[in-house]
Amino acid sequence: MTARVLVVDDVATNIRLLEARLMAEYFQVLTAANGKDALQICRSGQADVVLLDVMMPEMDGFEVCRQLKSDPATMHIPVVMVTALDSQEDKLQGLEAGADDFLTKPVDDFSLVTRVKSLARLKMTTDDLRLRAQNGDELAIENFTSMEKLKSAASSGRIGIVDDVMASNSDTIRFLSQINDVELISNPHDALIKIASDQYDLILMSMYLDGADSLRMCSHLRTIENTRNIPIIGIANSGGEETLSRALEIGLNDFVHRPIDLAELAARIRTQLIRKRYNDCLRSSVQQTIEMAVKDALTGLHNRRYFETQFQILFDKAHATNKPLSVVMCDIDHFKSVNDTFGHDVGDNVIRDCAERINNSVRKNDLVCRFGGEEFVILMPETSERMAALVSERIRETISLEPVSANSADEEGVSITMSFGVSTIEFGSEDSKEKLLRRADLALYNAKRGGRNRVASLAA
Repeated sequence: MTARVLVVDDVATNIRLLEARLMAEYFQVLTAANGKDALQICRSGQADVVLLDVMMPEMDGFEVCRQLKSDPATMHIPVVMVTALDSQEDKLQGLEAGADDFLTKPVDDFSLVTRVKSLARLKMTTDDLRLRAQNGDELAIENFTSMEKLKSAASSGRIGIVDDVMASNSDTIRFLSQINDVELISNPHDALIKIASDQYDLILMSMYLDGADSLRMCSHLRTIENTRNIPIIGIANSGGEETLSRALEIGLNDFVHRPIDLAELAARIRTQLIRKRYNDCLRSSVQQTIEMAVKDALTGLHNRRYFETQFQILFDKAHATNKPLSVVMCDIDHFKSVNDTFGHDVGDNVIRDCAERINNSVRKNDLVCRFGGEEFVILMPETSERMAALVSERIRETISLEPVSANSADEEGVSITMSFGVSTIEFGSEDSKEKLLRRADLALYNAKRGGRNRVASLAA
């Protein structure tokens, strides 16, 4: 895979060295000699991964990283600190500033390329979510995903530890349990089922399990719907670079080495939880946008667009299985007089109340949609015309027997009735979904013409 990698260093020799290594792997390389230029390039949306030197004049790498991670426009860009500083304190400072990793000069080519590829893949996933979410409501996304809110949401989580040598009373578990809900899965053969069935925010997994393949387990977790988005941090032994490289390609998000530095582990967990909360927010926004496209805002029912799609699917299924499909069209009687007498607010309340009563009166596999105005349509799979008429009669009674609240203390409520038209698919004829819907509409017309507040059926 390829990506746009921004190399930030005030020493031209260092830039040329990293540029040559990355271009050999077909990455597109951008360069900046100071923090100000780096911020500008990132804010313009040109960088997928940032390789950031720490020791720079005017603005050091820690400050650049903090500014990137505090800006909603750039906080999703992975940052790798590349520096000659090699103390644990420096590494922690970088991780606390929001860096995704910390590489020490001279940088090993294998580690550099592996890490950049892994982070670029994560960035691609986030970019796709951002694009779809921003098409819905960019302002809401940026407001919700502020770094302060994300840090608060990522302050703790439910962590599953897959390790067959770590004792339940180990320092690591005691340390993480201070603010997290931690569970040790000591039998690796139970891990997949356990992780898939429970709701974990992060998995901490040993890369060396007795009698189990941690790489295969990681691969499986990335193919299961419930677990594919859970961040995984590997626990590796020194000298296991090849295993780590393969794990990062398969789906490992990050890793720590034994003996585990608890402060570093906490910082890496926090980084992964922040990214997870951020992506979860984006997915939620995408889902809301999808629902808005197919849901009626007033009633919460599916709209006519969704009905058209599902009608075709259910009609084809009925023909394939030779099982009945019934359509019920229903309409609030004299609805114009409700608006004229009580106002449109009460009219909206009447529509909402009728929608709720209809929806509560049918099966889960029946589909209720608002067809337009005060009109609704119900699709009833595997339901005969007689049964559909009986259900419609029950709904009619439910509507007519109890007045709808007018949302006013001195109102007793508004008495409402509805009329219903029923039709059922006819096998052995050239029936179509258009004809089926037209018959239900004609049956509704007959119910209206026959005095309203009644159910009428119409055969082909």
